Amino acid sequence: MGLEITCPWRGQLPRFQVRTWIEPVVASAQVAGSLYDAGLLLVVKSSFGARGSFNHSSSPSPRGALEDQQQRAISNFYIIYNLVVGLTPLLSAYGLGWLSDRYHRKISICTSLLGFLLSRIGLLLKVLLDWPVEVLYGAAALNGLCGGISAYWSGVMALGSLGSSEGRRSVRLILIDLILGLAGFCGSMASGHLFNKTAGHAGQGLVLTACSVGCATFALLYSLLVLKVPESMAKPSKKLPSLDTVSGTVGTYRTLDPDQMDKKNTGGHSPAPEKANPPQNIISLLFVGALIYDLAVVGTVEVMPLFVLREPLSWTQEQVGYGMASGYTIFITSFLGVLVFSRYFRDTTMIIIGMVSFGTGALLLAFVKETYMYYIARATMLFALIPITTIRSAMSKLIKGSSYGKVFVKLQLSLALTGVVTSTVYNKIYQLTMDKFVGTCFALSSFLSFVAIIPIGIVAYKQVSGSQCGDRTEK
Repeated sequence: MGLEITCPWRGQLPRFQVRTWIEPVVASAQVAGSLYDAGLLLVVKSSFGARGSFNHSSSPSPRGALEDQQQRAISNFYIIYNLVVGLTPLLSAYGLGWLSDRYHRKISICTSLLGFLLSRIGLLLKVLLDWPVEVLYGAAALNGLCGGISAYWSGVMALGSLGSSEGRRSVRLILIDLILGLAGFCGSMASGHLFNKTAGHAGQGLVLTACSVGCATFALLYSLLVLKVPESMAKPSKKLPSLDTVSGTVGTYRTLDPDQMDKKNTGGHSPAPEKANPPQNIISLLFVGALIYDLAVVGTVEVMPLFVLREPLSWTQEQVGYGMASGYTIFITSFLGVLVFSRYFRDTTMIIIGMVSFGTGALLLAFVKETYMYYIARATMLFALIPITTIRSAMSKLIKGSSYGKVFVKLQLSLALTGVVTSTVYNKIYQLTMDKFVGTCFALSSFLSFVAIIPIGIVAYKQVSGSQCGDRTEK
């Protein structure tokens, strides 16, 4: 029997076993991921720089011209790499989500973690054996065929939702994001230093990639041998179903437990028809808001590594690690934001706050000329993680627990598909505009972030109108 403790962020909820925590898997997988992301960027940069393929003529080229050609080569690599990473999960992720719902919740998590491990082994072999960078496309394909981030994160969200009540689900899911952020911060801070360490006669990057493989191996073994699926907090009880208020004291989605809709009530009022059938227009608007916002975020994330490597910043390996680590601090600030905001605001209000935060930071990022200005812009994005996480939480309150795997994987695949398109478009825009106005992509992301507020605002209006109509009916 595992150790049982009371979880403070769950309030007055039942005790649960430590083995049901998904956090150790998230932490170890994210450390492996942050080491891998930094290592991939630095290994690719080093490989293209070592090839000497940017200047085929005998006459020397100016440093700026060589830098631009290297930037284009790295950008073109990431276009193909992200296409492979984003499209291959389409072949397997939904099937894994279906299998998880039907047979066992850990199927999607364990299978995708196997893919993570294989891709990190691919980078390790590239460094160890000095293979061409094109080998990494094959490693990315293996990762995607095992479900990739789409299957993995939808599985994590499903387990997190099953083990939490509706009233505290926003806090529960943002807590998982907090653990992910803290792990990513630690991994990124260490990545630049680990990259420069060598082992024997091996070159740069071996220690870094070996550590990534080790962490990915731990995550896979823990999920297989230790992790247990929590019992659903939404299971019907012998008592009458009680009205649950979502996100603290102000409920955006005041609804009965979806898993109890098919049960007969022995007393009280019968559930309203629209609550038995979740409003598809609300779910659709949440989907649209998530996709538009994800376009803005992915575009910024894709261009940022290239931006910091060239002038005027021209960061070193250690600075790249520190810069990536600064991005993970939003997991901490977003968690604290949800913890406080959920007591006073609706879900939709929290989502809008996060979108404004990111949009403002992206606009500042477009005009960065010095390193300190970069960190100011990143600090402005302190609530940027709230929107997607809160949208997932809001959607989980409108669907049955038995459908979590399929619905979450649909959302994650939609985000992945838009991410692939965004990666290609933004990389091309960056190549065309880096000599004119290098912040063009960031300005575009800022615009999209504010556009994403529109569908969320419509959801907020519908919820307020519905609440007012309900109050009049009761009277």
